[in-house]
Amino acid sequence: QVQLAESGGGAVQAGGSLRLSCTASGGTFSGRSMGWFRQAPGKEREFVAAISGNGGVTAYADSVKGRFTISREDNAKMTVFLQMIGLKPEDTAVYYCAAESGTSLFTVRRRQYEYRYWGQGTQVTVVS
Repeated sequence: QVQLAESGGGAVQAGGSLRLSCTASGGTFSGRSMGWFRQAPGKEREFVAAISGNGGVTAYADSVKGRFTISREDNAKMTVFLQMIGLKPEDTAVYYCAAESGTSLFTVRRRQYEYRYWGQGTQVTVVS
């Protein structure tokens, strides 16, 4: 059974940093495009960042560009990271990891419907 498990969320002061991790299990994730999305209270879930299957292509929402960095490690367990610096109160949200169903070595996915597998989410709270 395919599972994605996020970790690393928490509460941090504005200007601080957090590193989110997403570990995949129950399937082969090497070569799959991976993404991070977030949902703030009362808002729709939105795209944050994505990385191609080979890790060579990345994409970011304009709101996080220059502050967030997505990366991946394809070892025995595939893990995707989201390094967040310069956090702002508007970054407060539940952050979700997602994996596509196929393989996209050189393509990033920005739309939710392009992802098949989702984690349960991890809460990030930024206080001013």
